[in-house]
Amino acid sequence: MSKSEIRRMDREIHKATVKLAAVKRGESWPLNGAERRAMARAIAGGSYKVVRGKSPARAEKQMDTTASNAEMRLTAELTALHGEKQRLITEAAREKAAKKRSGWF
Repeated sequence: MSKSEIRRMDREIHKATVKLAAVKRGESWPLNGAERRAMARAIAGGSYKVVRGKSPARAEKQMDTTASNAEMRLTAELTALHGEKQRLITEAAREKAAKKRSGWF
């Protein structure tokens, strides 16, 4: 494996970390399409309830659940990326060790 693949993995890890931090701050740009639609439905439903003079608690709970699901998705993605990076590093080390044993300095 080449160093460029490990660098690419580092970039992907950085992107996922930035997205996770943004979701934790309550930003919506890192959400995927389904999460955005769920958030829009919750906002619309909650605003309707407010206009009618009722409690928007259910809509707020749905928004919190959607944000929590996005955090879990990004955390899982980050964990998978770290695992893939570790696999690439291990594979590169094995290749280097094999070359050294065979006399290919």
